[in-house]
Amino acid sequence: MERYSASEQETEAIGREMAQRLAPGAVVAFTGDLGAGKTAFVRGMAQGLGISQRVTSPTFTIVNEYEGGTLPLFHFDMYRLRDADDLFDIGWEDFLRRGGVCAVEWSETIQEALEPDTIYVDIRRGAETNQRILTIRGPGW
Repeated sequence: MERYSASEQETEAIGREMAQRLAPGAVVAFTGDLGAGKTAFVRGMAQGLGISQRVTSPTFTIVNEYEGGTLPLFHFDMYRLRDADDLFDIGWEDFLRRGGVCAVEWSETIQEALEPDTIYVDIRRGAETNQRILTIRGPGW
């Protein structure tokens, strides 16, 4: 499925829409250009899950946890990880067992650790300054 966004707010709206369809244990893996809107999409997912906390990029913490919505949201940034072995060192399997939604930025770093039912979201810049092209694929998409 391909979607288009002309603003950060539209990218958030697509994230909100997706979150309302996610089941406990869902993993959403993001790829795309630096600054393309991955965190904005996750911010929208948090809103769609009813989470009122401010969502920020977990670049230096690796994972930010958000609770208080219909499901917890675990927001990962894999940019600083070397490979999937590093992922297991931070307790990836524990997060999966907690029944929340795992949103994984820079997922290409840990591709081999992702399950077949992972939902993939690729966000790229379009021809216009604020245009984004979002390609969503995976079970149910």
